[in-house]
Parts: sequence; C-alpha cells; structure tokens
Amino acid sequence: MANQVEEFNAYRLKMNDKILADDNKVIKRIFNLDTNAYKEGHLNVKTKELLGLVASAVLRCDDCIKYHLETCFKEGVTKEEVMETLSIATLVGGTIVIPHLRRAYEFWEELVKNQVKLND
Repeated sequence: MANQVEEFNAYRLKMNDKILADDNKVIKRIFNLDTNAYKEGHLNVKTKELLGLVASAVLRCDDCIKYHLETCFKEGVTKEEVMETLSIATLVGGTIVIPHLRRAYEFWEELVKNQVKLND
C-alpha cells in the first residue's frame, strides 16, 4: 500500500505529464517560471523553499505545502526549521491555517518515516 508521499508524487507526476502533453504555451511558461524561481540565486534553494512553504500555508494550498515540505526535506531542512517556518505562516495567516499546519506536520512525519525505511 502506497503512503501519502508516494501517492502525492505519483498523482502530481501523472497529472503534470497530462497537462504538459496538451502543449499549452502559457501553462508551460508558468511551470518553467516556477521551476526557475526556486533555483539557486541570490537566495539559496533552502531559503526559497521555506519562503514557498510560508506562502503556501498562508494561501492554504495543501498540495503546495506538501511539495515545499518534500523539497525542504531533500535540502536538509530540520524539523525545527520547518516548525519555526510554519509558526510564522500560522501567525501571518491566522487560525484558519491550523488545519493545514496539522496536515503539514503529518506529511513531514511521513517524509521522515520514508527516509528511515530507505536507510534500513
């Protein structure tokens, strides 16, 4: 049985492939802009991903939160850094962000659990 990280990534890949196969120039440019915005620049990737995490939480986009959490995890962000980042997002976004905070915490735990499985 797939876990939520695997399910999220499989669905995202499948649907992105379908969307990009339609060859819509505007959508392709938006995807490209998003990819390039998060590359190393004056800000490092880790910082950009944490900023993306805050924006995603404040905007209450669970898919975006998952994406940025996984990228943060791959960039070596610690749980403490994630929680401090999400605390700022919750402060800025207000209590309506709390359900997204819960799901973010759960997804982070799944990322850690998957990493432990890979290392066994």
